[in-house]
Order: sequence, then structure tokens, then C-alpha cells
Amino acid sequence: MKWENALKDYQLYLKIERGLSKNSIDNYALDIKKLINYLENNKINVSPINISSEVIQQFIYELAKSTNARTQARTISGLRSFFSYLIFEDYRADNPLELIESPKIGMKLPDILSEDEIDAIINAVDLSKPEGERNRAILETLYGCGLRVSELINLKLSDLFFDEGFIKVTGKGDKQRFVPIVETTQKFINIYKEQIRPHIDIKKGHEDVLFLNRRGKQLSRAMIFTIIKQLVEKIGLKKNISPHTFRHSFATHLLQNNADLRSIQLMLGHESITTTEIYVHLDKSHLTKVVQQYHPRK
Repeated sequence: MKWENALKDYQLYLKIERGLSKNSIDNYALDIKKLINYLENNKINVSPINISSEVIQQFIYELAKSTNARTQARTISGLRSFFSYLIFEDYRADNPLELIESPKIGMKLPDILSEDEIDAIINAVDLSKPEGERNRAILETLYGCGLRVSELINLKLSDLFFDEGFIKVTGKGDKQRFVPIVETTQKFINIYKEQIRPHIDIKKGHEDVLFLNRRGKQLSRAMIFTIIKQLVEKIGLKKNISPHTFRHSFATHLLQNNADLRSIQLMLGHESITTTEIYVHLDKSHLTKVVQQYHPRK
């Protein structure tokens, strides 16, 4: 079995069997490609079926010279998943990463914005330009609904259920969920939808896409990053801000205002409550409030 064939089959498995998004599949593939490049550069002639744990251990040693612990752990996890797939398909009987430990890494807490900082970023949008109303609606939606950037750019007109107070969001693995949308966010979307969007020459195949670029096509992920980066620079905010920061801030502010983790999990579309629990670590004062409010010995 050649590495290229094994990788192609694995990517197909991740797409069809696991239902992963293209971004996730690309990340998994990148881990295997790192190993393939290492083998080629060092003229090590082994296949995915007979590669030993010793060879992979040496690859990890080399990787550690140029990458941080988090990247090493991510690569080890990706390779472990790949070889588990080969075992599942009866190509191998063992996983060569079984005894290889990942480096210890601390919990990386996401950056968040205060409510004042979010207001400052949104207020910095230049509404005199045609794209201003769109950009304001985009930021309000990112923060107001806690969306991933991919979920935002794929939002459709047919996903808006304002009368019911919800939007339909298509998340990772094409899994759909309904997320509440407050009247303020609805208002800014409606301004864009009713006053700006009708004047755009919409290209075929993009008629149902909510947020469009000047050419009448779906916005790219990179464009959302650029919009936010320019606004952050404009107000002189010294934080590492991305579209995901608005999602983190959405969850953190809900928690600070006593929303329960299960509800936040459902709105964010996290499969596991463990992923949502990271927000507890952002604000330990929340835990103090819970004890003071509910403990019988308070």
C-alpha cells in the first residue's frame, strides 16, 4: 500500500463515515503529509502497513526541534487516528503510536472581548460605505448567535426564522441546529437584507446566500478575518482578535450572566459538554457565585 493511496482512502473515510468538514479533513491530512515528507527526505522506504513505532518516534523527535508542544500533540493525535483507521480496515494489527506519549500542554484559554470592546469594534464600522451595513450585520450575528466563521458565510436567507426567533445553522459535519436570535441582531440583518442586498447584482447560485461580496457572491472566510482585523487596528485594540473571538465572547458573557452550560453547548453546537467547559475556566468567579447561591452552607 502506497502512502498516497492510504491518505486518499482515509480522507474519503473522514468525509463519508465521520462526516467531517473540509477544514477538519485538511488538518488531518496535513499530519500524515508531515510524516510522508519526513520519510521521503530521509529516504526511509516503509509503507503505512509496516512502518514501526521506532521510525515514528524518530519523526516526532525531529518534529520537536521546530514546533511547539501543542503542534506536536496535534500531529501525534492525527497520526494515531490515521493508524486506527488502518486497523479498522484490517490493513494493520497494531497502532505504532500506541506507546508514544503526547507532550504535556497547558490549557490554552481563548481570547475574549468585553462588551465595551465589542461595541467599540462595531461602532468603528463605516456606515457611509455600501458594505458598512453588511459588516455591522456580520459582527452582530457573530456575537449575537455565537457562530463559527464557516457557519456565518454559509448562512442562507432560507435559514432565517425571525418570526419564531431562531436561525438555522449548519455546523461541522453538516449538522444543523437552531440558534435563538435576539431582536437587535434581527434588526441589523433586516436593514442589510432590505436596504443594501437588493441593489447587488447577485450571481447565479448565490441567490439564497445572506451575506454577499460586491460581486454578488458568497463571502470568503479570509474576507471576514480582514474586516475584523481592519476594525481592530482602527480602534487601536491590542488583542489577538479573530471571528472566533466573537464566538468565545458570546459563550463567556452568557456564562457570566448565569446561563447554564448545557444551553450554551446546544447553541454553540458542541458535541461534547467538555468542549463547552473551557468557558468555566475563563471566569472562575462564576463558580464562586454558584456555590454562594446554591450550597446549603452558604
